[in-house]
Amino acid sequence: MNFGLLLLRLTVGLTIAAHAPAKLSSRFGYGPDKTGQMMETLGFRPGRRHAILAGAAELVGGVLLAIGMLTPLGAALVASVMLVAALSVHARNGFFVTAGGYEYNLVLGVAALTVAFTGPGTLSIDALLRDSFGGTAWGIAAAVVAVLGAFGQLAQRRASMPQTKAA
Repeated sequence: MNFGLLLLRLTVGLTIAAHAPAKLSSRFGYGPDKTGQMMETLGFRPGRRHAILAGAAELVGGVLLAIGMLTPLGAALVASVMLVAALSVHARNGFFVTAGGYEYNLVLGVAALTVAFTGPGTLSIDALLRDSFGGTAWGIAAAVVAVLGAFGQLAQRRASMPQTKAA
């Protein structure tokens, strides 16, 4: 079981963390400016700030989950970012990822929360530090933090302003 949890944590955590550099640096992707422009089209203003925050949440959450340190916090960050992505970008496209749907976000977010409920296992930093982060209470806490964080971000969205023609 512990090796299975390690595989799950590494796969989900490193997959999420791998998306962060593209948001945080133009050396690895669009960077905060171009990602910010895209985020502004979704109503997240200022877009650059939201791009940096999303990238930071992906990086920190992904790494914490992967190494099994402060596991419920890492799981909450990952699940929160996935919930925001699912609701702001993918939900309108339906379920299946092949149509741009939220399937992928759902799987990664739920997998992260699953680790908060089960705990990171003995092959983790939490276990090395003899911290017992896992179980129903930790899972519920991570889920609540994820939902509150996501809805906090979504509440900051503003309706896209219509383009006006110059007179």
